[in-house]
Amino acid sequence: MPNRLSSESSPYLLQHAENPVDWFPWGEEALARARAEDKPIFLSIGYSTCHWCHVMAHESFEDDETADIMNRYFVNIKVDREERPDLDAIYMAAVVALTGRGGWPMSVFLTPDGRPFYGGTYFPPEDRYGVPAFKRVLLSVARAYREDRDRLQETSDQLAARLVEATTLTAGVEAPPSPGVFDAAFERLAATFDATYGGFGGAPKFPQPMTLEFLLRYYHHTGQRRALEMADVTLTAMATGGIYDQLGGGFHRYATDARWVVPHFEKMLYDNALLARTYLHAWQVTGRPLYRRVVEETLDYVVRELTSPEGGLYAAQDADSEGEEGRYYLWTADEIASLLPPTEATALGRYYGVADAGNFEGRNILHVALDLATVAATLGMEETHLHDVLERGRKALLAARARRAPPGLDHKVLTAWNGLMLAAFAEAGRVLDRVDYLDTAVRNAQFVLATLRTDGRLMRFWTARGGARHTAYLEDYACLADGLLALYRSTFDEYWFAEARSLADAVLTHFVDPEGGFFDTAADHEALVVRPKQVQDNATPCGNSMMADVLLHLEHLTGDPRYRRAIAGLLNRLTPLAQRFPAGFSHWLSVLAFDVAPPVEVAVVGNPDDPATRALLDVIWSGYRPTVVAAFGVPEDAEGDTVPLLAGRSLRDGRPAAYVCWRNTCGAPITAADDLAHLLNAPALITREEVGHAG
Repeated sequence: MPNRLSSESSPYLLQHAENPVDWFPWGEEALARARAEDKPIFLSIGYSTCHWCHVMAHESFEDDETADIMNRYFVNIKVDREERPDLDAIYMAAVVALTGRGGWPMSVFLTPDGRPFYGGTYFPPEDRYGVPAFKRVLLSVARAYREDRDRLQETSDQLAARLVEATTLTAGVEAPPSPGVFDAAFERLAATFDATYGGFGGAPKFPQPMTLEFLLRYYHHTGQRRALEMADVTLTAMATGGIYDQLGGGFHRYATDARWVVPHFEKMLYDNALLARTYLHAWQVTGRPLYRRVVEETLDYVVRELTSPEGGLYAAQDADSEGEEGRYYLWTADEIASLLPPTEATALGRYYGVADAGNFEGRNILHVALDLATVAATLGMEETHLHDVLERGRKALLAARARRAPPGLDHKVLTAWNGLMLAAFAEAGRVLDRVDYLDTAVRNAQFVLATLRTDGRLMRFWTARGGARHTAYLEDYACLADGLLALYRSTFDEYWFAEARSLADAVLTHFVDPEGGFFDTAADHEALVVRPKQVQDNATPCGNSMMADVLLHLEHLTGDPRYRRAIAGLLNRLTPLAQRFPAGFSHWLSVLAFDVAPPVEVAVVGNPDDPATRALLDVIWSGYRPTVVAAFGVPEDAEGDTVPLLAGRSLRDGRPAAYVCWRNTCGAPITAADDLAHLLNAPALITREEVGHAG
């Protein structure tokens, strides 16, 4: 018989709607039941594409005996971490404090007022590898709650105090960002770099696109070749590894090995958004065709498999299909031989490392085992012919794979993650001259603004089943604003700028922490055991670092001092942390580098149909220019009413003109594209003395 979760719209909650567990969604009904019956709360947090969440569900939540214990002694609440990042952040911090580690599924025991006192992650059905069986944990917690309430209350009080402390940023000595900060951060990253296989540290390996973005910026500002090499080795290894879907494009979540061959097979929208943008920037820096191909294949995958009919972008694809992890993506040598002529099957097998014994549970994860030249030489083929053979083989395998049972799809449209992918499509559309990507970006922005906004306030997510649900968080405002600014830079349609600024102004109204920076929840959000405030970047930029990025860009586009004032103190307080722990503050490092550079403001005025105007804009858009802030207007509209950077700008002797300002100083209008290119290229390599005097 379905439980209460059957009326929810989250795919994750719906996966548990038939459990014998008497699940509640998070809400007052569940909390009131716990208070009225004086029962502890068992809180289970996960997400729909989490493999070990599925395992624990099958082993425990679908088991009648386990469910009977849960229903007898606890009020049981199930939460989708992607719907409620506030609850996930609070109780993950508690689990880490209790156990020293975190992850999903997250299993937390709370007092009826929501304060945690015990928790962990995955619990097996029997004692295993030093982890107690879940039923034993349940019975022990229930007994302790009845017989040792004072000790549990003391633990919950201590944890609650630690959670409050965690929202107060203590960074020791505050320091404004300086070149030495980035040098020290780079050296720490270099110390953990895997020079053989790329990435940082050993297995498991996560892509860390924000760290790679910092390395590209560091190279841009300093000319440090080692930074570019670290990024290049890592990006190449991932693009040729099993973590990348060699047939269909797009990246899996992470690699379980050091060589990037064996992935955890789920595909997340946010990973692919951040990685597509990083590969795009790497292509701008290096010109390597591999990087452009990865960008296009990844974005084409998102269009093909993660785009809703309405224009929203779905959250994720599962790791599992037909009850097995990775089954959809795996191949035997015999399967490939049945699909291709013998010579072509041999060629594809050599290139993608296909073995009779397989490389993963008897089957093969496709990865580039040998380069094109080596395979061509061993088979006596011309490289161009081998390339054609491989392309035919890929298409044949992809068509065959499409006939398999696909992985589960999490069809939530999350505002923050859509903002991240919006930025990737918008920027790639401009840089790669792909009108279809710009069309996708515009359609997505229109959908999110029309569907996930009510009375000027954003909502967290949307599904076709349930519509828009839950008030949005700081990361939703910040990521969407960043995506809209990227769309403005690619189209110079002032509507997108105005919408981005409106979101930023809403953050200044509803999310400000008087101590500096922003809370993750709005002032009128549901009261929880603590009001969360994350400043550390994780798999995605934290809301504070993304908002700082947006506000710094808005400061230069508008000249409005409110935007810098809102984050100035936070930047100084984060600088020592970013220097000491670069992997945990990787997006912050790029934000700080942008601020220190300093940014170059460029306002262009002209008729968009005039070739001279296009030539000026092409200069701004060419190459990798992470510190350029640009605005464009036609002469009759360039009053600065919407984008203040355009105020007072006009044609120069009837010709299109670019106005360039740097360090609060503006030069004479420029009408020749070559002159603009010379000026913008000159500060690309900033000397240490210049940076040191940046205001």
